[in-house]
Amino acid sequence: MKNRLRDPLDAAIERGRTGLDARMQALAGKLAYADTAYALPVTYAVTGIAVRDADGAREAYRQSGNNLLVACECLMAGEGGVASPCTGFIPDAVIRGLGYTLVDGSVTGLGLLVGRPESPDAAAAVCREMQEKSLLTFLAGGVVEALSGAGVRLGLDYRLVPLGPESARGIHFADILARVAMMFGGVQPGDVHSLLGYAAERAKAFVIAFGSLTDEEVAFVDALRVLGIPILAAGAGYEGGEWLSVAPVEAVRTGMDLRGIKVTVTAIPIPMACSPAFEGKSIRKEEMYVEFGGGRTPAFELLRMRPREEVEDGKVTIVGPEVDAVPEGSALPLAILVDVAGARMKTDYEPVFERRIHTFINYGEGSWHVAQRDLIWVRLSKEAVAKGVKIRDIGTLLVHKLKAEFPDHIDAVQVTLVTDRRKVEEMLAEARAVYAARDERIAGMKDEDVETFYSCTLCQTFAPNHVCVITPERPALCGAITWLDARIAHDIAPAGANQPVPKGETVDAVSGEFAGVNRFVKKASHGEVDRIALYSMIENPMTACGCFECIAAIVPEVNGILIVSREFTGETPLGMTFSTLAGTIGGGAQTPGFIGISKNYILSDRFLEAENGIVRVVWMPSSLKEELGDRLRAKLAAQGMPDLFEKIADEVSAPTIEDLVAFLKRVDHPALAMRSLI
Repeated sequence: MKNRLRDPLDAAIERGRTGLDARMQALAGKLAYADTAYALPVTYAVTGIAVRDADGAREAYRQSGNNLLVACECLMAGEGGVASPCTGFIPDAVIRGLGYTLVDGSVTGLGLLVGRPESPDAAAAVCREMQEKSLLTFLAGGVVEALSGAGVRLGLDYRLVPLGPESARGIHFADILARVAMMFGGVQPGDVHSLLGYAAERAKAFVIAFGSLTDEEVAFVDALRVLGIPILAAGAGYEGGEWLSVAPVEAVRTGMDLRGIKVTVTAIPIPMACSPAFEGKSIRKEEMYVEFGGGRTPAFELLRMRPREEVEDGKVTIVGPEVDAVPEGSALPLAILVDVAGARMKTDYEPVFERRIHTFINYGEGSWHVAQRDLIWVRLSKEAVAKGVKIRDIGTLLVHKLKAEFPDHIDAVQVTLVTDRRKVEEMLAEARAVYAARDERIAGMKDEDVETFYSCTLCQTFAPNHVCVITPERPALCGAITWLDARIAHDIAPAGANQPVPKGETVDAVSGEFAGVNRFVKKASHGEVDRIALYSMIENPMTACGCFECIAAIVPEVNGILIVSREFTGETPLGMTFSTLAGTIGGGAQTPGFIGISKNYILSDRFLEAENGIVRVVWMPSSLKEELGDRLRAKLAAQGMPDLFEKIADEVSAPTIEDLVAFLKRVDHPALAMRSLI
């Protein structure tokens, strides 16, 4: 059982404070992290000072009241980066990419493991439990080497993130919390009171400290308590202060209890671990035993509603060869046919539940899935097959996860997995007919065809005042939710994050302002936002949380609009990266001239209609142009501008604002002759 520790820890903290203070006075040189808009994030959040060098660091340290988190951050920045497999500082783009997982429940909380465990196997068990409980776990100090030696796979893909070989590198755990507060929570740099309140209330985080910490590292770890983070001592020698002593086997449960994290884990009877922690992994060609689809063989997935008497609950059928009947490196066809029945099940739910096939297969430690419908690509790893995993286990996994995730709507599930090529090809026609019928239900739907939009307040977990309004022609800015998805989500969970938003009287049809939407947003944003225009980036633009796929920004010099996607890491012609731009618009604030959007919104007839839409776009990264590709060309051709695609500059043709001006003049881009945006 845990009990409060006593005096010696306090002495170590005091010695550590003295050492950190002395090192701060001797600090020299430039201090900076790459790919962030937040300088040294903890220091910036606490003091409002964007530290760039040692003198600035000492001034920030003084203004912070000799805050040890500030000291540790400045010192680690001064020491530079770390060697692989450790990550060191994690760029803004990665943090924003994690944004949706932090609010949709697939990450239930955050943990930091520091120090060197006496038993690597015990530490590995702690990490496995954290993975099973959907916790995003960061590692710093000897625990990284211990886990690597024990054969534990580390990396963001496995939600076990090695920050560095010294426990003090755990400061990057704190700088993530600071950036989340500024990105998503609207906390302003220098507002330390709001930062501490946000961290204590919103960040479900705890620390597990093993042994072998230096005095300075002990002082750093103890300083995390100011953020409302409990410290659990799972190693000998931490006697004193406010840390809690706990056996390693009890550490995860204790930390979750202290932070109010509730997770129910049901074991699935298959020979591989199953957890959201494995969702981001990849299985490379050299690691795979067998693959399906991906252009090499025909493959598809289809979930269908069936009468209860036609579904034998839990039944998994294999038609064709199993994995143990084919040699390593084989490529097989695959049909994943999932039949479900339930008193509250509806045909409209089929595509929503079908998309979860992708998620659930990726939960398997040795299974991998990309794409959807008849474009899927699935792999099983050599390691998993060596442990006894078969194709049948994919079906068992789907049965258990669908029933566990949707108990109110799915009463019975049966899965048929077909690896016989002739049968797969025969079944493809039926599947494609179903896909076409689904598309017909949403294709061509316009905002004026409906009287109700839908909200998404899922991100209020981290951005308390942000409200996303989803319409048939404007998907959620994260790109994850369409109007139909939101409607179905509300049907499934009436009290959930997707609520109906009556349009009400039209205030301005061009900018997309509606009286009913304004009323809803004012209430849902806790009075912070009075009006939003759904089709404008200048007048009352919609707020953003930080999960957006792209940012649109006005470029005054060319009277146009620039779009930059999260994946692009270079500078835009505005002289700012995606991260820098994102730092100005997140947290639920309205920022005229800048707006977070999804990629599919770019292809909508309502895309920034008040600013003349797609014709105003003058620049986007080549990777985004390539991704939108034929769809964007078709959109432009349908609007009578088939040559506009080639007139949109990218980082190659126009890396700077001067290059952009010259390029647009040379190609005679229409934005140059349009009405002024400002």
